[in-house]
Amino acid sequence: MKLSQYGYEFSEDMIAKYPTVNRDDARLMVLHRDTGEIEHRTFKDIIEYFDEKDMFVFNDTKVFPARLKGCKEKTGADIEIFLLRELNRELRLWDVLVDPARKIRIGNKLFFGDDELMGAEVIDNTTSRGRTLRFLFDGSYEEFKEALYAMGETPLPKWVRETVEPEDEEWYQTIYAKHEGAVAAPTAGLHFSKHLMKRMEIKGIDSSFITLHVGLGNFRTVDVEDLSKHKMDSEQFFVTEKAVEEINTAKNNGHKVVAIGTTVMRAMETAVTVGGKLKPMEGWTNKFIFHPYQFTAADAMVSNFHLPYSTQLMMVAAFGGYDMVMDAYRIAKEEGYRFGTYGDAMLIL
Repeated sequence: MKLSQYGYEFSEDMIAKYPTVNRDDARLMVLHRDTGEIEHRTFKDIIEYFDEKDMFVFNDTKVFPARLKGCKEKTGADIEIFLLRELNRELRLWDVLVDPARKIRIGNKLFFGDDELMGAEVIDNTTSRGRTLRFLFDGSYEEFKEALYAMGETPLPKWVRETVEPEDEEWYQTIYAKHEGAVAAPTAGLHFSKHLMKRMEIKGIDSSFITLHVGLGNFRTVDVEDLSKHKMDSEQFFVTEKAVEEINTAKNNGHKVVAIGTTVMRAMETAVTVGGKLKPMEGWTNKFIFHPYQFTAADAMVSNFHLPYSTQLMMVAAFGGYDMVMDAYRIAKEEGYRFGTYGDAMLIL
């Protein structure tokens, strides 16, 4: 498959700027792989397609306030950084993206906060991920993290909306978010409300949780036509013994396993054995899934409608079938489905 095969006619007005008032009121397109049939439902209807002891697998990563606005020493020029990854807890070292990047040099000092309460020094300007900053802070690590996050804002993608609103702090987080470390939300999970989770529980549909800290690699542009030459950024993930036991038990007993989002699918396919069962694993994955690919971990998946040429679209097309998924996207446009982070969802059975 080539990059050019994942383009479709797209306009910015297809992107949802805000979520639905109730999370589970988003629209749901249901794609049946065996027949090609497409149904148009509401997300809260999803449990009608599953039975007792079927297993939904969620990503319980938690988004942290990764975007900070500040200024450059001496010139006072406005600067924005995006926290990517903590490198060293004791030394306060972080991988970051800087905007504008072209004016930042090793040794430059940056200041953040309303009263420039916190400073940082650029100590590496050559990493493939951006820059390395050493934050200058005298207090304890807990005080440092509290101050850093107090200055940050919700890292809502700018292609969704330029201005972040206070409500985004809640909207851009799943209701079951637990383990902090993501710079982007696992968007398929945003549709699950407390009420829907309770209805799942009453019906006997089981839930299991893995963790994959979503990175900006999900949004990086694929710049090679030959997809086999594209390299994904690594993301940290954890598939615990408890999750493995729950998911494998469901599979062994013939129940459906549903991946809630592409991040769950990536983590599970990284931790799956040749026999199709999961094994406990933690570390970093840069697994890039595109057609043709033999999935073994999940029987169904939920995903939002993704942008053209995105790696998420490539994975969804690999799972649902390239022709069927691309045709489903055409129908979604015609039917007015909302695309992107706060958009509607697709269930592939």
